Amino acid sequence: MVEAKRGSPGYHNFKSINSIIMKFPQFRDGLKNIGVVFEQYDEDSNGTIDREELKKCLQKLQLHLTEEEVEDLFHSCDIDGSEGIQFKEFIVLLCLIYLLKEPSSTDTTSRLGSPQLEATFDTIIEVFLFLDKSGNGNLNKKDMVKALNETSPWEKSPSHITKSRFNEMDWDKNGKISFREFLFAFIDWVGIDMDEDMPLTGT
Repeated sequence: MVEAKRGSPGYHNFKSINSIIMKFPQFRDGLKNIGVVFEQYDEDSNGTIDREELKKCLQKLQLHLTEEEVEDLFHSCDIDGSEGIQFKEFIVLLCLIYLLKEPSSTDTTSRLGSPQLEATFDTIIEVFLFLDKSGNGNLNKKDMVKALNETSPWEKSPSHITKSRFNEMDWDKNGKISFREFLFAFIDWVGIDMDEDMPLTGT
């Protein structure tokens, strides 16, 4: 539904995977701020955004979509099929909305009402573009291997690690990674969680 393409101004143009990893703390801080926005739209405080809450969210962001487009957006982000948008899915939802909502030449306000959040999304988009060596809006295994290894040929990632990373992202197992699939995996890599007080398990 939504593709990230090259050529947008203001991107960092990462030179290596290490330069991306170095920014993980900033990504984490930027994405944590979405928790406040999530709670604002989760009116019944049940931990998910339902369709009606999503419609109110879109209205507030002045994004005018048809019923069919709203349904498409809802299902695109409801990755676990729970009929509700949970926190990590909401991060993906907001980023897709950011890509959908074109800035107005007559409107000086930011697209999401939060320049900091938009800067975080811009940087995440740049990470995707760094990995998308072919520039076609999807990642393939060859792209991933090239991105992970090109800047440090003497420190190549073992092929099984590269394959494992790719499989983590390729949820529908079609051999290509969409921007949406990349976003879900990237949130997990960065290690963002809605409730920082929850005890960590399995560590």
